[in-house]
Amino acid sequence: MSDQRRQWFEQLAGSHWDGFRKGVEKEGLRVDTNGFIAQTPHPESLGSTLTHPQITTDYSESLLELITPVCSTTEELLQCLTDIHTFVQMNLGDEVLWAASMPCRLDGDASIPIADYGTSNIGRLKHVYRQGLAVRYGRVMQSIAGAHYNFSLPETFWNGWQETHKDIRETQEFKSEQYFWMIRNFRRRSWLLMYLFGSSPALDASFVAGRKHHLMHWDDQTWFGPSATSLRMGDLGYHNNAQSSLDICFNRLDNYIRTLDRAIHTPWPEYEHIGLQRDGEFIQINTNVLQIENEYYSPVRPKRTTRVGEKPVHALRSRGVEYIEVRCLDLDPFDAVGVNAAQIDFLDLFLLDCLMHDSPVIDDEECYHVDLNYKDVVARGRDPRITLYTPDGAVRLQDLGMQLLDGMESLAETLDGQDGGRRYRDALGVQRAKLSDISHTPAARVLAEMRQAGQGHVDWTLSLSAEHQRRLREQGLAADTLKRFEQSARQSIADQKAMEAADTQEFSEFLARYQMI
Repeated sequence: MSDQRRQWFEQLAGSHWDGFRKGVEKEGLRVDTNGFIAQTPHPESLGSTLTHPQITTDYSESLLELITPVCSTTEELLQCLTDIHTFVQMNLGDEVLWAASMPCRLDGDASIPIADYGTSNIGRLKHVYRQGLAVRYGRVMQSIAGAHYNFSLPETFWNGWQETHKDIRETQEFKSEQYFWMIRNFRRRSWLLMYLFGSSPALDASFVAGRKHHLMHWDDQTWFGPSATSLRMGDLGYHNNAQSSLDICFNRLDNYIRTLDRAIHTPWPEYEHIGLQRDGEFIQINTNVLQIENEYYSPVRPKRTTRVGEKPVHALRSRGVEYIEVRCLDLDPFDAVGVNAAQIDFLDLFLLDCLMHDSPVIDDEECYHVDLNYKDVVARGRDPRITLYTPDGAVRLQDLGMQLLDGMESLAETLDGQDGGRRYRDALGVQRAKLSDISHTPAARVLAEMRQAGQGHVDWTLSLSAEHQRRLREQGLAADTLKRFEQSARQSIADQKAMEAADTQEFSEFLARYQMI
């Protein structure tokens, strides 16, 4: 079946191929000159975090989130991301944008200010949700940063792909089914992304203060995993006990919606004990396993753009899957914008290849092994002895990775044939080098450069972050681009004020109504 699907794609590529649709949501901490998390409010010159379309905050007031529009090419995407970063760096004063996923120096939960979105009901809802994350998991875990890659295929492709399959369903139903086909194979292969792009093998001692861990001592202020690829995605990062029991199903859209919706409406005793309010202020949206869908941590999500006041699960139920969000990417500390061209091109190839291969539903036994492979590579993926589970037995990581890359070669040739270049074959070559030599992996490079500099996590990352900032500030922005960003910032502030002025409903009533949607 996989050979047939690839043949179908090769036939379609000439007449029904219009490239990929792609975007990035990139997080990064604001940090002071001492490498400590910024205690200052979000810079007013960057606009309103509630209404600005490209510059907002994630969990913390100090954790910026920079969002590109949907782009058609890697060059366009990176230029958009570079422009946003440049404008931000020009408006940070003495602060810098942290280049690593694992955070800078912290001083416990109290040092991590929760993001403020103003006094509108929507703004207060976003703040209360974050308060809920704080009382459930603590703020320290929320200070981690990453890059989310949003991927979709154009309508021209879907029209031809459905016609090739002789499928007579509604097009959106077909698209949703095919995106979940892609997601199932993504889950089977996601360990490879952690090996190739995991960039967080070390962390500052303040991040694990008072917590048990199995990391090794680097220096007085740094711990590291000798063969780890991504501490961000391990047990010290995005992990909690309540979610481990959710059993969210990624096999089909209806099962995904049903299991996620169940988690949003299932009470959790520990959260009930915390309560909804403290000193008259809301500290959680509700006391269920998940307050909202976005609380569920997963390496990948099916997504649909939501309308004002609409919940993500309802958007998926009514209008189906629009795009795939890859959420497991560490920031690339060596790049000023946290991602690079070869990585983006490989992700496009990787995701398309997931669609080209057979993708049966994942049963409980396979799910167990898929999760175990992922966790093993996160924790010890640079151990040359590591083997991974396959239905045919254990296989060395490097051998299994090379098999996957070799299987993408003909697809890369087909894509390169569309523009006469070598973009996708070259991206494959960059990843092959990492499998051939572990020292080429980002995680290994991080530790090697820290060792060469004689520095720990914070000092090395602070120096690298300052260099990124210096280069972007020197590069600057074209006058018309700078003017556009300044106008967007001013407009976003005006939009937030208008929203706040228009609100007449009490927040408690707004929250109760939101829960009923």
